[in-house]
Amino acid sequence: MPKSKKCIPEELLEKMKNYPPFYVKVWKACFEIPAGKTMTYGELAKKVGSPKAARAVGGAMRNNPWPPTIPCHRVIGSDGKMCGYSARGGTKLKEKMLQYEKETGKDAENKVVPITAKKK
Repeated sequence: MPKSKKCIPEELLEKMKNYPPFYVKVWKACFEIPAGKTMTYGELAKKVGSPKAARAVGGAMRNNPWPPTIPCHRVIGSDGKMCGYSARGGTKLKEKMLQYEKETGKDAENKVVPITAKKK
C-alpha cells in the first residue's frame, strides 16, 4: 500500500489565515521538506516563486509559531551552516533535530528533548 502524504493539520491551516500570505506560502513549502533533508533559504525562496527573497524567507522562518510541525529546522544557510532557530534551544536543538532525522528518517517532532536555555 502506498504511503499517504503527510498533511498540515486543519486547525493549523485555519490559524495560518491570520498571518501574511507570503509567510503561509513559505510555511506550506517548508512543511514539504522531507525528514532528514535540508533546503537553503534561497532554495525555499525559489520554491515559493520569489527567488530573490531569501531574507524574507528567513523572516517567515523566524516568525514560525509552530516549530517543529512546520519544520523550519530543515532550512539552513547557503553555506550549509545553521543560521538560527527561534525555538528554545536555538541552533543546538536544530542540529540535534536534523541529526535525529538523518539517522532515523523520521520527523523530529516530539522526539527530541529540548535543550534548555542557559541561565544568566
